[in-house]
Amino acid sequence: RTLRAVHRISPRECEIDGRRLLDFSSNDYMGLSMRSELINGAVEWSRRYGTGSGASRLISGTNGAMLELEEKIAAWKGFESALILSSGYSANLGCIAALANKNTTIFADKLNHASINTGCQLSQAEFRRYRHSDMAHLRRLIAGSGGDQKLIASDTVFSMDGDIAPVPELVRIKKEYGCFLMIDEAHSACVLGRTGGGVDEYFCLAGDDIDMKMGTLSKGLGTCGGYLAGSRALIEYLRYNLPGFVFSVGISPPLAAATLEAIRLLQDDPSIMEGLHRNIRCFREEAKKRHFNTCLAGETAILPILVGRDEDAFALSMALLERGVFAPSAVYPAVPRGKARLRFCVISEHKPEQIVTALDTLQEVAAELGIKLPE
Repeated sequence: RTLRAVHRISPRECEIDGRRLLDFSSNDYMGLSMRSELINGAVEWSRRYGTGSGASRLISGTNGAMLELEEKIAAWKGFESALILSSGYSANLGCIAALANKNTTIFADKLNHASINTGCQLSQAEFRRYRHSDMAHLRRLIAGSGGDQKLIASDTVFSMDGDIAPVPELVRIKKEYGCFLMIDEAHSACVLGRTGGGVDEYFCLAGDDIDMKMGTLSKGLGTCGGYLAGSRALIEYLRYNLPGFVFSVGISPPLAAATLEAIRLLQDDPSIMEGLHRNIRCFREEAKKRHFNTCLAGETAILPILVGRDEDAFALSMALLERGVFAPSAVYPAVPRGKARLRFCVISEHKPEQIVTALDTLQEVAAELGIKLPE
């Protein structure tokens, strides 16, 4: 069986094959997906408008909650306008295809998410990848390139290592060379910054430093879908030229209503962000005590533990599962060969003692299996 049913019974626990587990697999960073406010909002809009949008956005698949949500996200991300799509993957894939042509050269970080890389490969643009977070290499590539248009695309938080891109330097390079800068905030919105505002709040950026931000509704906001935020002219152009918007159904009314509640909660209740940042610090400190290698992880909710061989990562993940901890393995091709890891994600709802239990259990099963973890 290639797929197994995972039933979330609380934000921090799940059930697999009838067994209750501590869950470190979820990207529901704020633990919002099971909050009563989101559930009640979704139920209310389901009763009023049904469970599906019924059509593509340009025909009749746009509901009132969706328009309100686009306004809310635009304001939250510091832009004039925003566009909601059915997934973050389609947002990345489609916007690159809509913005790039044969006269465009795209410069992308080597460790960008697959959705960015695939969008670049499917576009007519020349696609050049710079070494991970190596700004000197990026400068050399841009300086040596031709083409009328230059687009820089980067994750903010990289999904396998949990490190943060040097966004201020990307902004400087963008302005110096006249590039268009697109930032993927899938793992940074709701995580970075004192209030979870994301890259702008974390780096104290100006409103026009980034040309377009992409993000997801399925991680920190606890629902499902994707968004693009930018200038009014840019979003209006994408509204009629982005295939994933023009030819795809809109998100359902209950999802839009629940996402509005998620943003409201995030802005009204600072204890949610405080809980997440407390748990990130706790995991890093406890991992350091045990001499675990957390790769490039820093201040984000993605906290990998380096293992090395794919088969060892698989064995440790399965052994943890037997001991009541769900921490999935990340192996080639998601990560380079020899760099397999356990990909822990912490959320606001975890308790510090649960983090300690998970890391103690990892230490125990590694010793029992004779697997020496890199320090």
